[in-house]
Amino acid sequence: MDKFLIKGGKKLKGSIKVTSAKNAYLPILAGCILSEKPIVLTDCPKYIDIINMGKILENLGGKVKESDENLQIDCSSLTSSNIPQDLASVLRSSIFSLGSILGRFKRAKVAYPGGCEIGARPIDLHIKGLKALNVKIIDKHGYLTCDGRNMRGGRVNLDFPSVGATENIMLAAVLTKGETEIINAAKEPEIIDLANFLNSLGAKISGAGTSVIKITGVKKLNGGVYSPMPDRIIAGTYLIAGMMAGGNIQIENFRAEDNIALLEKVKKTACNIKLENDILTLKSDGRLKAINKIETSPYPGFPTDLQAQILALQSISKGTSMVVENLFESRFKHVPELVKMGAKISVKDRTAVVHGVEKLYGADVNATDLRGGVALVLAGLVAEGYTTVNNVRHIDRGYYQLENQLSSIGAEITRI
Repeated sequence: MDKFLIKGGKKLKGSIKVTSAKNAYLPILAGCILSEKPIVLTDCPKYIDIINMGKILENLGGKVKESDENLQIDCSSLTSSNIPQDLASVLRSSIFSLGSILGRFKRAKVAYPGGCEIGARPIDLHIKGLKALNVKIIDKHGYLTCDGRNMRGGRVNLDFPSVGATENIMLAAVLTKGETEIINAAKEPEIIDLANFLNSLGAKISGAGTSVIKITGVKKLNGGVYSPMPDRIIAGTYLIAGMMAGGNIQIENFRAEDNIALLEKVKKTACNIKLENDILTLKSDGRLKAINKIETSPYPGFPTDLQAQILALQSISKGTSMVVENLFESRFKHVPELVKMGAKISVKDRTAVVHGVEKLYGADVNATDLRGGVALVLAGLVAEGYTTVNNVRHIDRGYYQLENQLSSIGAEITRI
């Protein structure tokens, strides 16, 4: 399996651009199932998850073609309403397809989804939401078999503002007769992006970005061209990389409004940040102050997908920091690997206490999930000597050729 070999201690300099968001692209791709007209999605990032979602569309009978940096999707002649185990097991976001398939065919059979092992991510909220739309669901043998012949709009009260459940219910409701109301909906920017995409095709969705989303069913969707939003997690990762390694970098396509929680935290670290026209300029000497407390929570709170990266930052920041993970119970798997590199971190339940050290040391470490893996890469950028990060297939799920992107701004990192 591929590895990253990193020589630490290189200052970063230059410009780097944030690509489209994986977490926006995936539900939008699922949304293409709802339209019988051609759709073009621009600036397609070649993440493994995007490729796997394309395979799911092709398995249903759709046509997916890459052209330059764009993705051309034609779901006019779908022949299947099933997603088999081999495709669903490699991609958590395969569950989004359930709502779209139901909306299109009024029936679906979908295997349980896979993805990173970061803790229990039950799909009970998805099931509850679909049942509120009068879908009959049989859960047996690792498959959800759904009968939506009597689907109708309904009121869905989410016990938790789940991003995936909110998106799935939105997708199921677009072509369903009547009005659907999602109460306690997730507010993430990716929710807004999905609504904007569907509305551009003729859907009637209002309230995205608030706790109440309303969908009025329409008979059909049109085709069109759409540009998904930039990846706020990649933007945050680049920002933290620059802070840790030190130097002077510009991050293009950085939407500040999507990263307010992160920006509020890093303002306290003594680095210099300037924002102008979606370009963030960062100057850092790598000598940073610890952030007293970081606690993950649903948007607009601090994102769980940046917890590992900012924990790596705290490991070299002066002082003591507390990092609390409220969303996933197994999202500190990167901590033992950081400790191998000299970090001083103790974990109890969902809280990590980090005592900043002056120096990390290169080591042979293992990525066990996407975000934890990239945190090890960031640590390797500042560690003395060489760091080998194994199992970078996890990182490839959300960062396309990360080694080339970081090398372009002065990092010494190669894939071996």
